[in-house]
Amino acid sequence: MSAAKLTRTFILLAVLLGLATGCSKTGGAKKDPNVDYYTCTMHPSVKSQDPNGKCPICSMDLVPVTKADAGTRGNGETGTIEAGAHDHSPRPRVADSPTHEFAVPVERQQQIGVRYAPAERKPLHHTIRSVGFIVPDKSRHWEFVARVEGYVEKLHVTSAGELVEKDQPLLTIYSPELLTAEREIANLLETRDRASGADAQRSAERLIESARRRLEQWNVTPKQIAELEKTRKPSEFLTLSSPFNGVVEDVPVDQGRKVMVGDHLVDVADLSVVWLWAEFYENELSMLKKGLKVAITSASYPDEKFDGELSLINPFLSEQMRTGKVRVDIPNPEMKLRPGMYVNIELGMDMGEALTIPVSAVMPTGSRTLVFVDKGEGKLEPRSVQLGRKYGEIYEVRDGLREGERVVASANFLIDAESKVQGAVKTFEGEGMGETESGRMGDQQHTK
Repeated sequence: MSAAKLTRTFILLAVLLGLATGCSKTGGAKKDPNVDYYTCTMHPSVKSQDPNGKCPICSMDLVPVTKADAGTRGNGETGTIEAGAHDHSPRPRVADSPTHEFAVPVERQQQIGVRYAPAERKPLHHTIRSVGFIVPDKSRHWEFVARVEGYVEKLHVTSAGELVEKDQPLLTIYSPELLTAEREIANLLETRDRASGADAQRSAERLIESARRRLEQWNVTPKQIAELEKTRKPSEFLTLSSPFNGVVEDVPVDQGRKVMVGDHLVDVADLSVVWLWAEFYENELSMLKKGLKVAITSASYPDEKFDGELSLINPFLSEQMRTGKVRVDIPNPEMKLRPGMYVNIELGMDMGEALTIPVSAVMPTGSRTLVFVDKGEGKLEPRSVQLGRKYGEIYEVRDGLREGERVVASANFLIDAESKVQGAVKTFEGEGMGETESGRMGDQQHTK
C-alpha cells in the first residue's frame, strides 16, 4: 500500500514538473507583439526571430525592430523601425513624402562623424598653373646672312655669349662686288655735279637712288652710304654692326672663309625682353584673356618672382596633347631668364561671386550629383544639384540649393551606405528616371 502511494506521488510530481517547465519555456519564448524582427545595427541586412541572437558578421547583440503604425503610411504598407535607445540605423522615409526625406538619429550621426556646412556666397578665385620655357623675343633677334659674295676679313666677335652694344662692329667682309657698286655711286655723284641741265641732273639722281638701294640690300647702313657720298672714296670692305644692345647667340664662320649669298654669318639677340611659351588644357583656354598678369618662378631663383603679361593665345590646339599654346612677354633687364630655361607659370583670376559648397559635400552618382540637405531633427534629404567649376576646395552651385541651406560635408558616403538611406536614394533616383522616360515618350508621341 505504501509502495502504491509512493508511485502515485512520484507520477504526480513528474506531471507537475513537466507542466511547470512547459509554462516556463512558453513564457520565455513569447515575443513582443510589436516586434517584427531582430536585426544588427551595423548590418541591417541581418534579420532574425531570435530575441537572444547575435549578428553572424560582427557578433553584436541583435536589437528589436518594431512594427510601424499603419496609420503613418498613406498606402497602408507595414513598415518597421528599430526600438530602444540605441537606434543606429536610419528610419525609412514616409512613402508619400514628396521630399524623399529620411532620418538618421543625431546619436548615429555623431558616431559616424557627420559635419555640416552651409551653402554660402563666396568670391571665386581661380589659379591655373603650368610649365613653360624661355625663348628670345623674335622682334629683338637679328640673324645676319651674306647678301654679297666675299671673304670674312675680320671677326670682331668670336663666340656666343659676348655682350655687344648698338652699332658695335661684328665682322668685316672683303668683297670686290661691293667695291664695284660703291665706285659706281661715286661716279654717278660726279656726273650729277657736272650736269648742266635740269633733266640730266634728275636722270643722274634717279641712278644714284637706285645705287643706294642696292647698297642697302647688301647690309650697308645709311650712315655708311652717307659717308661714301661725302668722301667719294669707294671701299671693298663691308662692316656689319649690331642693330641693338644684346648678346651674341652664334658665330658659325671663321676669319678668311669665303661666303656666298645666303650664308649664315652671326646671330645677335636682345634679351631685355623674353618670351615664355606655355601650354594649357583646352578646358582652361576659355578663362585666358590677352593682358592677364602672370607670375613666373624658376628653380634657378627660388626666392624671386618675375612678372609677365599674356600677349598671345594660339587658337590651334595640339591634336595629341589637347592643349593650346600661349605666349607671355616678360621684362628681363638683368637677363636672369635665359633662352631654353624651364620655368613655372601661375595665373590668378577673379571669377566673381557665386553660391558655393565644399567639395567634400558632393557625392557623384554617375548621371547625377547629389548632396544631403539637413532638414532638422536628424532628417536629411538627398537632392540633385547642378555644379559649375571647381575652385580649390569648393564647388560653384548653379542650381538645386538656396543660400543658407546646410549640407552634409563629411561622412556622406557612410550615410549613403546605411540601408534605409540606400532605399531613399534609390527611390529618388528611380522616380527621376521615370520622369525622364515619361518625358522621352511624350516627346516621341508629340513628334508622331
